Amino acid sequence: MSDGEVQPQGCELCGRKRRLTFHHLIPVKLHANRWFRKRFSRDEMKHRGAMLCRDCHNAVHRFIDHKSLGREWNTVERLKTHPELSRFIDWVRTQRRHRSRMA
Repeated sequence: MSDGEVQPQGCELCGRKRRLTFHHLIPVKLHANRWFRKRFSRDEMKHRGAMLCRDCHNAVHRFIDHKSLGREWNTVERLKTHPELSRFIDWVRTQRRHRSRMA
């Protein structure tokens, strides 16, 4: 998401209206890596991201390692086509919000 873009109404992967977290499409731990510095500007690496709900954010990191995220799955459109992640997105869209536990 760039500076001029409007914040999405829901998660950019599942579309659910939840609290959103910023997901770096090029993981921060790779910003110093030469391969990434050659292909992306410092500003692009810092700001290229997606607003995701916690469920989708966790799923991205569960299914895809950092290097693959940065090299192959570095757009929302590509993430949506990842086999395991797309199955998860289809499933999570059907889930109801969990009620808080009563003490």
